[in-house]
Amino acid sequence: MRRYTSGMLRVDHLSKSLPQGRRLFENVDLRLGTGECVAILGESGAGKSTLLNLIAGLDHADAGTIDIDGVRLTGLPERERTQLRRYKIGFVFQAFHLLPHLTLEENVALTLILTQHKTHDARQAARKALDEVGLGDRTRDYPRQISGGEMQRVAIARALAHHPVLLLADEPTGNLDAGNAARVLQLMQSLMHTHGTATVLVTHSATTAAIADRRLRLTEGGLVSP
Repeated sequence: MRRYTSGMLRVDHLSKSLPQGRRLFENVDLRLGTGECVAILGESGAGKSTLLNLIAGLDHADAGTIDIDGVRLTGLPERERTQLRRYKIGFVFQAFHLLPHLTLEENVALTLILTQHKTHDARQAARKALDEVGLGDRTRDYPRQISGGEMQRVAIARALAHHPVLLLADEPTGNLDAGNAARVLQLMQSLMHTHGTATVLVTHSATTAAIADRRLRLTEGGLVSP
């Protein structure tokens, strides 16, 4: 991969419209350093999840550039985009996305196997990651055997097990009750600092956004202070 700018994440003049022609946003600029967390707030339909998909290389912008850890994502061939996602980015979603037929250890190890870890090493790293989120004694359980809050903790372990430079979190507490949401947020905040992972956190919740170093609001004209 050809390297360009420094910093964990740099977004310049990013614009995106819907297929029907309605513009979601334009001129989005964002800088994110190592270990820094930014929360992006916005109304439903403002394009918050779309912005995350663009940063992840899962969608293409109409205009603008995205650089992750010095690599220009914009214009990369699909194979190299996939590699960048696997090695550089971790994901936490509202819906957990755990595979029901795999144990918790296998769910976390799968991400590591995809980054060419040997199976033994992947399982060992998965157990360590699960221990970090307080589930070291549940490695052989299946998703159906644990609570929603515990499933999100597994998802966080999976997202950070391969030590990504960038974490993308889309409404990570959206499916949790207040108690579990608070515990998950506290855990995320602790692990982000421990791992030094730059984080883009998309949410509609002011409580969730409060863990971030900075808070921005996504509007049609770009990112602004809330």
